[in-house]
Amino acid sequence: MLVSSVAPLVAQHPNKSGIRLLGDPKDAFAARMLLALSAQRTLDIQYYIWQNDITGALLFESIVEASNRGVRVRLLLDDNGVSGLDEALLSLDRLDNVEVRLFNPFAQRRFKWLGFITDFSRVNRRMHNKSFTADNSVTIVGGRNIGDDYFGATSTILKQDLDIVAIGSVVNEVSLDFDKYWTSTSAHPVNDILFSNKISKYCTSEYLPAQVTNPKRDAYITALERSGVMHSLLANEDLFEWDTVTMISDDPAKGAGRQSNDALLFTKLVQIIGRPQSSLLLVTPYFVPTKEGVEAFIDLAKSGIKINIVTNSMQATDVLPVHSGYAKHRKTLLKAGINLFETRPNASDEQSSEKKKRHFKSSASSLHAKTFAIDSKRLFVGSLNFDPRSMHLNTELGFVIESPKIAKQVEQVFEAQAAYASYRLSLDKKGKINWIETNKGRETVHKTEPGMTIFSRAALALLSLLAIEWLL
Repeated sequence: MLVSSVAPLVAQHPNKSGIRLLGDPKDAFAARMLLALSAQRTLDIQYYIWQNDITGALLFESIVEASNRGVRVRLLLDDNGVSGLDEALLSLDRLDNVEVRLFNPFAQRRFKWLGFITDFSRVNRRMHNKSFTADNSVTIVGGRNIGDDYFGATSTILKQDLDIVAIGSVVNEVSLDFDKYWTSTSAHPVNDILFSNKISKYCTSEYLPAQVTNPKRDAYITALERSGVMHSLLANEDLFEWDTVTMISDDPAKGAGRQSNDALLFTKLVQIIGRPQSSLLLVTPYFVPTKEGVEAFIDLAKSGIKINIVTNSMQATDVLPVHSGYAKHRKTLLKAGINLFETRPNASDEQSSEKKKRHFKSSASSLHAKTFAIDSKRLFVGSLNFDPRSMHLNTELGFVIESPKIAKQVEQVFEAQAAYASYRLSLDKKGKINWIETNKGRETVHKTEPGMTIFSRAALALLSLLAIEWLL
């Protein structure tokens, strides 16, 4: 199995980390299931959102199986993203070998939103980290939460995302970081928060009954069995690129508002990657650059740096206030020569040659990946959005990867995405924004923002006037 077979590969590449991109959603879930099913000693799992759906239930079941094999499982979840799972989590915690903790938990369980009124300064800070580590030997880090819309198990909108599966030296860094969060003052044992005398050991049919009878469950499991990455990993093939990889994360004290600036992920990131020399590709679902960020981008553009930014269009975003924090800066960025692309939610899948090359694929989708490439030489992949919330409020985690090959691979994915699945923004002679859509080789120019209604235009205008950027 994968976990027991990585030691020889790691020994051949001292002080390096083996990495592989997980762009395909089913491959990304299959890899997690494989880690859970092959772990022999430990599973350390950390997520912002865990949904009550097919993939959430399947991973809960894999945790039960692991605990039955004697694997020690530690499950650390942000309490804002586990709606409806209190009893399931409490039952898992009562299994032998399983411990569950919640980050910045809400005192009121039924109406959690009340916490934002009574304890705003604390509960407004969330743990946005995502990692899945088996036996301190293999880890998956990236942008995906646990839910059907991240793993292609739903017929509704797919959240396009990107993860990294890694082995080698960086895995120990992830394990140590998990320990810091697990023992932080913001992580509370679920038994200290949730109370019930009716809880028995976890069983999906009892705690998530809708997922046992979900007609899509068997079809999704069949699709997983056809996963290319699953077969390759089971065959113990060396699928990894071996490079220098650095894990960076926020100090968990950020969850209590007690972090120093030097301990912020964004500060570390800037120190590691330095100033771009030729190009910057930024991919982020939530882009709120703020006035200071806009000035920094313009400064880079003036020095000759080619900048491409891809984010969600208004049609594709699921958070309109965040879109308002981006929209008001578009003209300024375009005037500076910065290229802006906005993901279309219903891009055509008929361009098969391009479809085969891309990692992010769905006929109905919303961008959720968080990555950027610098000078076609190095890149960041992780949970960090380019917005004030990620930089100052939420805790984040990611990898800085020194790899021209992987950086160029991500850039190629972007180029394919931009070519047929995004609006390209430009300014006309009057200085107004046009949205250019390419479909089957033909361009359509939209003079007004696609999907905009009178109501959404008014809402966007109002939101842009409010002093809420720091919350976005």
